[in-house]
Amino acid sequence: MINKRPITIFIFFLLSLVILSCKKDNNNQSEVDYNLIVAYASENQLTGQFTPSGLYYEIKEPGSANHPNINSQVTVSYVGYGLDGVVFDDGEFITFGLYQVIAGWQEGIQLIGEGGKIKLIIPSELAYGPDGSVSIGPNEVLVFDVTLHYFLDK
Repeated sequence: MINKRPITIFIFFLLSLVILSCKKDNNNQSEVDYNLIVAYASENQLTGQFTPSGLYYEIKEPGSANHPNINSQVTVSYVGYGLDGVVFDDGEFITFGLYQVIAGWQEGIQLIGEGGKIKLIIPSELAYGPDGSVSIGPNEVLVFDVTLHYFLDK
């Protein structure tokens, strides 16, 4: 009969190492993103602030007192670019469910009301993460200038 206890302990040890190393990499990327955002904000004389999730935002115009929620249909105009200033996307009067977009938008757009304007600097974890997307590199910090035209609650 084989004693399974040493094998179980070994597997638990390996899994613990994998989990801890993943967490360390994520924390390291968060730190890298934070430092990039702080440098960008300083270079561009921004006066925004961080949310607990790491999103940096500067409200340019607060808009109305009513704000959208995660289930709202929002209509926005926006320009998205990297920290290098190169535009990768833009749109005029685009409508979508707020729950359908990246976490940085979900959080940031709820900070303004109709007619509001906001600059979002989104750490990679709240954007496309280590995988990136078609036009976004892995672990890329993104900048968006967004105008919230109107929204409908669902």
